[in-house]
Amino acid sequence: MNADLLATLDFWEREKGISKDTLFEVVEEALVSAAKKAINPARDLRVSIDPKTGDIRTFSKRLVVEEVTSQHDEISLPDARKTKKDAELGDEVEIEVTPTNFGRIASQAAKQAIMQQLRRVEKQLIYSEFKDRTGDIVSGVVRRFDRSDVFLDLGRFEAILPNHERVPTEEYQIGERIRCFVKAVEYGPHGPDIILSRSDPNFVIKLFQVEVSEINDGTIEIKSIAREAGYRTKLAVHSHDSKVDPVGACVGLRGQRVKNIVRELNNEKVDIIPWSDDQRTFVANALSPAKLLAFEPEEGGHRIKVLVEPDQLSLAIGKRGQNARLTSKLCDCHIDIQAQEVTEMGFEEKVAQAVRAFATIAGITEKQANTLVNIGFHTLEDLLQVDLADLQEIPEIGDSAAQILESAKAESTRRLLKLEETQ
Repeated sequence: MNADLLATLDFWEREKGISKDTLFEVVEEALVSAAKKAINPARDLRVSIDPKTGDIRTFSKRLVVEEVTSQHDEISLPDARKTKKDAELGDEVEIEVTPTNFGRIASQAAKQAIMQQLRRVEKQLIYSEFKDRTGDIVSGVVRRFDRSDVFLDLGRFEAILPNHERVPTEEYQIGERIRCFVKAVEYGPHGPDIILSRSDPNFVIKLFQVEVSEINDGTIEIKSIAREAGYRTKLAVHSHDSKVDPVGACVGLRGQRVKNIVRELNNEKVDIIPWSDDQRTFVANALSPAKLLAFEPEEGGHRIKVLVEPDQLSLAIGKRGQNARLTSKLCDCHIDIQAQEVTEMGFEEKVAQAVRAFATIAGITEKQANTLVNIGFHTLEDLLQVDLADLQEIPEIGDSAAQILESAKAESTRRLLKLEETQ
């Protein structure tokens, strides 16, 4: 047992960082319990371990008396003086009581007690090391799963990523290394647990602090954040230096800074929005690229009615209402988005509107737009259905047909890309 014991202590010291002195104290304490099972009741039982050889010796205190009535608690004066030459009646003398079969009898019980005690010491080390690391980002390897909770190996310690702190769109594999946000160090049924998160909005804030030096040094401040983990995050930023563009600094050269963060978030969309102390401006920025027609604060500014063009309504609300929800969280008020009622236009007004819509497309002149509408093309979709040969036969179009169709296709592609960016 001695060799096994020393090997176990060496392992714990090397792998868990627990000092040898602490280990010996814990083991000696644990062996007292094991010794009581191997030795009859003894007074003030103490166990000593030789740190070099691992030899275990057990000691007990006995009261020096003239006549022994309890051999477990008392010792005669002649026997006491064999251990302590100057012993007198009434003294307490410590004598060795290690039974010859102690190692064989108590070995298994001692090992179990040692493991329990060492786990307790390890938990205390976890709390001591991580109690001040709440809010940090750590990297760990996925080791096991307990239902939907993920347990990560952080090196010397194990941490838990609970199911409710996971990102719903992410799946993890045994052996995979992932980064997480230290949300808390909590005392559970078995001691302190390191609670990690990847869904907490503060995880995104910490990633920006690491990636964007201007945020880390206080030049740029993150004013508010709204996140639906795995899908989309809106971040409002403000610069305390008029020479520093807060959005540009967060995006980085060629978008590299925000790309690094998006990659860490497994392609979660991140909108960086300039903060403003003017509520209307801030809400307009948050709902961009949708254009606001009217802004009506209600209930002291905690509820805002926003009017948009009918064709902008789906853009402002977003997919499954996500854009509206995130904007409400970001601005800390309820945003009620409605489409402005449109009165029925007359025929001439409809024609004029169609002409204006075509004329705004790069590559189509107002004269060509007027011709297209008069022929019967009222929308971009109508124009995209026509064949080049048919368009060339129109006298007012002629050789410009190819250019017009190319411009129409380019505009259609631009609108699709813009729509995808907002979803």
